Amino acid sequence: MKKIKILSGIISAITLINCSSNDDSSQNNSNNNTSEVPAVYKKIYGAASITSDGTYVYIKTTGTPDHKSVYYPTGNSLYENFSGTTYGGYTFSKNPNSISTKNYTFKIPLNPAVNSAHPATPLGPIGVSLNGVPFFNQYAGPNQPLSGEIVSFDQWWGHPAQGGDYHYHVEPKYLTTVKVSKSALLGFLLDGFPVYGPEENGVAVTNTSLDAYHGHTSATADYPNGIYHYHITSSDPYINGNGFYGTPGTVSN
Repeated sequence: MKKIKILSGIISAITLINCSSNDDSSQNNSNNNTSEVPAVYKKIYGAASITSDGTYVYIKTTGTPDHKSVYYPTGNSLYENFSGTTYGGYTFSKNPNSISTKNYTFKIPLNPAVNSAHPATPLGPIGVSLNGVPFFNQYAGPNQPLSGEIVSFDQWWGHPAQGGDYHYHVEPKYLTTVKVSKSALLGFLLDGFPVYGPEENGVAVTNTSLDAYHGHTSATADYPNGIYHYHITSSDPYINGNGFYGTPGTVSN
């Protein structure tokens, strides 16, 4: 009887060790699925979380601006009335939409590369800015120029769509004048290539100095060895031209 009890105890101990080993293995496998996020992505201060699996960077945001806007509900602490002149010297005319909270996940290639097909940018989010607000392209709708919507840009040059998703089609004025500068990194498009402001080394960037996709390759403060990057300018197409330079990731909401 004593021998049986001893044998039973040994079997239990072996089982416990095996279970513990399996748990450790599962934990190690889980840890292997995550990678260090490059420091440059941590400049996206409006992100709820930023993670990487070694192939993609996953950026989660609510899409709500950290600056005041006439498009916030009047009871919100960030609501601010606005009238007068907006982007391009146009007289502001408020659209009927209000800012609402979203649950974006931007899946962006960690190592962007040129795609010779240069996929077209979609309507909706084409990238993410430093404060977590999406970038949209130069169209108000399918083949519809942005000119009819510019009057509805708020005091910081953004506005919400019908579904409440606030976004920037043009220079995010709050970032370029309050948070960073006109020469600074402002975010990333879905293909992983960075977006910079309307100046480079203090000199205004013009469309003529950029390629068809609204970018060029040179060294930047964040990429001293050089990288292809987009520039926001004051005229159409503003952020991006005839498609993504690289292969875009995805965005879900």
